[in-house]
Amino acid sequence: MQQLSVERASAISVVAARAQEEIARAIVGKEQVVELLLVALLCEGHVLLEDVPGTGKTTLARAVAAALGCSFQRIQFTPDLLPSDVTGLSFFNQKLGEFQFRRGPIFAQVVLTDEINRATPRTQSALLEAMQERTVTIDGETRPLPRPFLVLATQNPVELEGTFPLPEAQLDRFLLRLQLGYPSVEEEEEILQRYERASPLEAIAPVLSAEELRGLQVEVRAVGVAPVVRRYIVELVRATRAHPDVELGASPRGSLALYQTAQARAALRGRTFVLPDDVKALAEPVLNHRLLLSPEARLRGRSPSAVLAQILAQTPAPVESAPPG
Repeated sequence: MQQLSVERASAISVVAARAQEEIARAIVGKEQVVELLLVALLCEGHVLLEDVPGTGKTTLARAVAAALGCSFQRIQFTPDLLPSDVTGLSFFNQKLGEFQFRRGPIFAQVVLTDEINRATPRTQSALLEAMQERTVTIDGETRPLPRPFLVLATQNPVELEGTFPLPEAQLDRFLLRLQLGYPSVEEEEEILQRYERASPLEAIAPVLSAEELRGLQVEVRAVGVAPVVRRYIVELVRATRAHPDVELGASPRGSLALYQTAQARAALRGRTFVLPDDVKALAEPVLNHRLLLSPEARLRGRSPSAVLAQILAQTPAPVESAPPG
């Protein structure tokens, strides 16, 4: 594949800036989180938003869908939710005398699965095929999901009663894990002003179509990655497997995720090649949820973020990173 041109990289950066401006109509601050969501969209990866209620997770998902011209569905996960409530089901239409398929809410381009850890493992697993294959198989028939396809899942890290923790296999399907956090005093005052009369979500205008977004996803894959940067990514991920505090490190899927998100971040910033700084900035949100710490490390209060910070500090970054040509 021919390397992304400077002109196209600049064009992607302009579109991303316009999308961020539209999303900022409803979301005050959180520029870094918004950029990471755009990175996930360009990689067509899924995002786990982990934060307490009321921090704007649902509003963020709706704003992203509106700014990018994508269809949107929200699924409230509860313990009694069935897999068919997510994927849809076949039913017998007595008037027509035949079986028909009723699509579930998973058939949308941006799907918000709210409080995903409240659903049973059986229902959670209904998402696995959709997230990985972008298809849904019911009654032996495989149906494609609309593209682009992005799952934004939320979970409350504080309230654990009546929840079912996500298994490692499902956590690994998420490209990024993000936290919004509480706004600052100034940001919270601005939120009150913006929402005083009407929801700013209604004023968001799409900056591109879903088809144009699909084209950008293809172009981002052409961002150049120098061999030394590629080796740096591999060394970081492999270091997670050898760290004494880690029982289970990141898999090759983690390496690929870090590689592709670095390409997307470079394109969003108008560059045709990846810098080591792109890799460093994305290591925590990409790898954090892919590490399983040892029981001893957890007892000592160690966190995946602290382990990753140590690995980043101990792994030498390449100096020259621009690919030739």
